[in-house]
Amino acid sequence: MSLGNPETCPLPGNPVLAETAAALNQAGLWAYVLDREHRVVYMTDELRRSNGGLVEMVQVPLGAHLFGADFLDAALRWPTWTLDTARRMFAAMGSWVLADTPGGIEQLRETVDPRLLDMLDGLAPAAGAAALAYETDGSAMGGKVLYDLKVLVERIRDASGATVGTSVLFTTAVGMSTVGVAAAIGDPGHFERMQSVARAERRPAAILFADLEGSSALARRLSTASYFTLIRRLARAADQCVIDAGGLVGRHAGDGTVAFFLAETAGSDSAAARTCIEASRALGGALPGVAARSGLQAEDVVMRFGLHWGSNLHVGNISTPGRSEVTALGDEVNEAARIEACASGGRTLASKDLVERLDTTDAAALGLDPHRITYTSLGELATTTEKARRDAPTIPVCELPAPSSLP
Repeated sequence: MSLGNPETCPLPGNPVLAETAAALNQAGLWAYVLDREHRVVYMTDELRRSNGGLVEMVQVPLGAHLFGADFLDAALRWPTWTLDTARRMFAAMGSWVLADTPGGIEQLRETVDPRLLDMLDGLAPAAGAAALAYETDGSAMGGKVLYDLKVLVERIRDASGATVGTSVLFTTAVGMSTVGVAAAIGDPGHFERMQSVARAERRPAAILFADLEGSSALARRLSTASYFTLIRRLARAADQCVIDAGGLVGRHAGDGTVAFFLAETAGSDSAAARTCIEASRALGGALPGVAARSGLQAEDVVMRFGLHWGSNLHVGNISTPGRSEVTALGDEVNEAARIEACASGGRTLASKDLVERLDTTDAAALGLDPHRITYTSLGELATTTEKARRDAPTIPVCELPAPSSLP
């Protein structure tokens, strides 16, 4: 039986296996549940989603032997599995499987995938084992990217002590103390939004660029340690404002930040534009507090904001051994940077294309009337830069008022 997406696997018929499967899935773990004959009877949602490259939950051949051709053929279609993955698993668990196979080595020879048959020689049954652990390589992008995993295999027993199945749990090779720190400071909602863009695609979005004004002079004035602390506080404040508004944090370049507010996440173009403006206002409102905690005056910590709309952005997640971040490519990203550079004096400049995405309700909530706003081409601003004149001189922009100045 193969499962379609995105349904959760049905619980196994055996009540003990069903209870175990439900608990593993509720705990959000990467795990398989196998029956007494090592057939796959359950796979948790989190493992299915990870095996689907965070894009979809993979189909599972329920009832197939873990080391049989049906399961291996299905698993090799997942971006996280390779033949070496199966061979490492069989090397660790083969003695258990042999002990649980009534017909011994000959029956096992008829059961396992032909690509594993060479591993049967010298295999000895381990009938009394209760648990084992081994290390393996996880993989992504069809085996092109490898990472370390630890695996815990445990017998599942009923109330009488009889073995009714096996659980196979996977965890990262990084210790839980390290994982716990990363999870503690991260936002679950933002993690989910990052997963939703694991596959890079065209995604219309509002774009926010923000940068600290007078940063060079401030860096010379403060000690290096004090300036670093300021930039860290700014980054944290910026990320929190973006996350609270439902956006995606992009890259941090020095004292600047980039964020994206996807229409598909917000629910509409208007909602994405609104949350982008709300995030910029929230960050502007947080700056005096950042300045005070850094022993500075409010006028010392001023940021420029450039807001734009990207109809043809290609948005996705880039993960490497050193980081995982959301990025976007498209002309509008460069244009947003040019708009921000022209917003000197702590202003917020927004493009006409962004503002006119707002519907009546969202505009009113922001205290704006798009029908009464007038615009100036970026190249005609007194604060325009050479790059803006060169790259985006005709983009119409307006200055958005701060919340405190709204009627």
